[in-house]
Amino acid sequence: MAMATKLSIKALYKIFGERGDEAMRLIESGKTKDEILAETGATVGVNDVSVDIEEGEIFVVMGLSGSGKSTLIRMLNGLIAPTSGTITIDGDDIAHCSDEKIREIRRQKISMVFQHFALFPHKTILENAAFGLKIKGVGVAERNERARKSLAQVGLEQYADSYPEQLSGGMQQRVGLARGLAAEPQVLLMDEPFGALDPLIRRDMQEELLELQRSLGKTIVFITHDLNEALILGDKIAIMKGGRFVQVGTAEEIVGSPADAYVEAFTKDIDRSRVFPAQRVAKPAEALQKADLVAPSALSAMERLGRDAIYVVENGKPVGVLRYRDAQGALQNAGGDCLSALVTSFPKADRKKPIFELYPLARKGLPIAIVDDADQLIGVVEPETIFAELAGDDETVEEEAALKTAAE
Repeated sequence: MAMATKLSIKALYKIFGERGDEAMRLIESGKTKDEILAETGATVGVNDVSVDIEEGEIFVVMGLSGSGKSTLIRMLNGLIAPTSGTITIDGDDIAHCSDEKIREIRRQKISMVFQHFALFPHKTILENAAFGLKIKGVGVAERNERARKSLAQVGLEQYADSYPEQLSGGMQQRVGLARGLAAEPQVLLMDEPFGALDPLIRRDMQEELLELQRSLGKTIVFITHDLNEALILGDKIAIMKGGRFVQVGTAEEIVGSPADAYVEAFTKDIDRSRVFPAQRVAKPAEALQKADLVAPSALSAMERLGRDAIYVVENGKPVGVLRYRDAQGALQNAGGDCLSALVTSFPKADRKKPIFELYPLARKGLPIAIVDDADQLIGVVEPETIFAELAGDDETVEEEAALKTAAE
């Protein structure tokens, strides 16, 4: 079922400088950001950005320094007014509403978490987490209760009476996140929140954010300059360059089908096995029904498919895998009865499991059964197919499309 749009951005522009009208005309004529700066002295911060962000989605904007991503998120929060375009949240246009309305939206719907923790060293962790609520005029009892709840959500409730200097960098960033959550926002804006952390703590924070999102289901706009971080966190990812969205898609779409040479250059060193799901490299199962299983038909099916083993299903669920040599043995010694020859301890994986997690399963030397959420067999993965995908082999594209159609 399609999710509702929570945040909608349409034809959004931001130009800094006095000759904005002239800069807009140059944009329309196809001039680049650098050309416009040279001709007018105006800087194009955001250039014709349009996107719908779904409720409960982590939408990641990835770009290098100067790409426009921080300008974009500040417009989403009403801190910077756009030159033109609309930004609507639940039908309210942040770009064209009064200051009073923007303040109301910030109080009720949007919170922001920044890269630098901005914690007050003389205030306790509880006081820091409650500070945003204090600014909004929330009473002491209520703001402390909400702050304690948010600290509990990020695993820091026991540190409520501590001070920032007593916490590690990762823990301090969790306080910043708790401060954002204390406002109970519908939309959480995160501007490079983990950028100041060392790699190990950063990875821990990414996992904690994903775990938190599974329980809270917030709509999150996450800004980063790190593509690996974008691929880990994003339900959808926007690659930004020169103020524009070059490509918007899932991690698999970004890495598997880069829109241009710029995106391709970013993704060439990405570990594809951590991005692509098992379903991508699966072939149609072509399984046999347990009730109809006999050696002659099983051997014929494997010869036709060019496989050394084939899965057997009952009510759509895999119950075993039959190897070619075992089917031959059954034909010679058991009169064609193959049930006793089934390998019932077979490798199996969910279709969404990343490819790298299939490596241990491939060691069994059997095709891996790929199942859906109902444990229905939807495909098989041969070990050699995994390595073909990692090498960028596109021969599995048609099979992938067929499998997706069957799964849907």
